[in-house]
Amino acid sequence: MPDESYTTEDIARLLKISKLTVYDLIKKGELPAYRVGKQMRVDASDLEAYKSKAKKLAFAASGAATAVPLNSSLNQDGSEALKSRDEDVGQPQSSAPAVELPMSSELLPNGRTGRERLPKERETAARTVVITGQDHGLDLLASYLTRAGYRPLRSHKGSLDSLVDMYRGLSDLVSTHLWDGDTGEYNLPYIRRLLVGSPLRVVNLLQRNAGLYVAKGNPHRITGWDDLGRPGLRLVNRERGAGARVLLEEQMRLRGLSSRKLQGYEHCVNSHLEVAAAIASDEADYGVGMEKTAALVPDIEFIPLIVERYDLVILRTTENEQLLSELERILALPAFRRELGAITGCDVSQTGSVWLEI
Repeated sequence: MPDESYTTEDIARLLKISKLTVYDLIKKGELPAYRVGKQMRVDASDLEAYKSKAKKLAFAASGAATAVPLNSSLNQDGSEALKSRDEDVGQPQSSAPAVELPMSSELLPNGRTGRERLPKERETAARTVVITGQDHGLDLLASYLTRAGYRPLRSHKGSLDSLVDMYRGLSDLVSTHLWDGDTGEYNLPYIRRLLVGSPLRVVNLLQRNAGLYVAKGNPHRITGWDDLGRPGLRLVNRERGAGARVLLEEQMRLRGLSSRKLQGYEHCVNSHLEVAAAIASDEADYGVGMEKTAALVPDIEFIPLIVERYDLVILRTTENEQLLSELERILALPAFRRELGAITGCDVSQTGSVWLEI
């Protein structure tokens, strides 16, 4: 069927390779993909084109009649087992282009990837970049990188999972807003622990107020973190790995509160908007979120408690030299900062500030 498409799990099963290798092929531009919601998909025609090209490369390189891709080995049953040079967890992945230059990757409103060819003078600069994080500001950054000749792929994950993906070599650029209760600092303690030994740069994207959502009129007279665990109050929580959940759990830890003390701790949703909606519909009494979202939901009030720093992390590798330079240029653009402030409603006065470089 011409409209048939496959998930990354389908591709891994069909090609008898790991899911990590599938992401590697997508990242390198060898296997065109697009996002539908939170899921990456590959059209059947693109999968067939990839398989055909892999066979042609094998024939051309070996002159033999065995159609096995150059970077493959054979399974015991004789089937192809495609292997990336950088498949090992924790190793940075190569962005070497396929023989056929990749197409540009415009992020369209419906989530599908446009595949128009880049202007000829920019083809050699094209590179797929995986950007991991959940803020809308990352979508704006992706659009600017597209104009610069990159092929951005968006992965929507929480802050902790984003850093883990970078450690595993699945992401090129990640965002994070993780508060550490022992130091009172955002992001750097987690980055140093998770990416130990990695040369990297941490740069600010934006700053924003975080705190608690409560019902209009604040009927339970909630004032701050000290109200956590108060009997009778119902929490709506975020998914594991989300920055808002880490903030909540650090505040609980500092107060010696067990999750069993918080009614609704297991009631988890996947966005600030869902937290606000649960409180507006009287499914919960409070939850952690950012100020901008509270303004979008009727019958919700926001209690500001902390200014959180939303940072970007990128590895300082030879492969990333051009990307580092381009990121620095984009973050310094007045037009980018104006648009970022407009769509997020956040403070962009520190956008582009480098907090850590090792």
